[in-house]
Amino acid sequence: MINFAGTNFFNMERIKLHDKYFKIYIEHQEILDKIKMVADQINSNYSSDDVPLFLAVLNGSFMFAADLMKEIGIPCEISFIKLSSYSGTESTGEVKEIIGLNSSVEGRKVIVVEDIVDTGNTITDLHKLLVEAKAADIKICTLLLKPNAYKKSLKIDYAAIQIPNDFIVGYGLDYDEHGRQLKDIYVLDKDNNK
Repeated sequence: MINFAGTNFFNMERIKLHDKYFKIYIEHQEILDKIKMVADQINSNYSSDDVPLFLAVLNGSFMFAADLMKEIGIPCEISFIKLSSYSGTESTGEVKEIIGLNSSVEGRKVIVVEDIVDTGNTITDLHKLLVEAKAADIKICTLLLKPNAYKKSLKIDYAAIQIPNDFIVGYGLDYDEHGRQLKDIYVLDKDNNK
């Protein structure tokens, strides 16, 4: 249940999703500015002959991927993928399959587009699958990076924003599937959830 208490949906300082309150953390314009900086780095690191394949990991990265692609000025392709860690009805805790990948990555330069990297388990497993699929080069691009939570050795090549290890929602990120559509990023309001 989302409670907007009669306020303008896109100008809320504080919201309630399900049983938790969240407060504004990163405003939309700051997000767009940081995405532009990342896109500029990518544009300068690739030539028009590279034609990288962007693999946007759903569900969380859909907003980031859309805004990132608007700033990419080199020839490229994009595909949206989901990851499965299930074997039968039980999660293995390890990504076993890439769902929705319709083109071969063999010999391709691939840029994985993630919404957030915290523990790094998912991105490490995905990287392993892409290596096995013979991608020529794999770069990791994330909107948000939690450096205090990330302990893996895999390099994060492009991180738009570094944040502390807080629970956040909005701009594609959810709390039990709610809040993805918010254009700003909100952080759990610890003072009002006691």
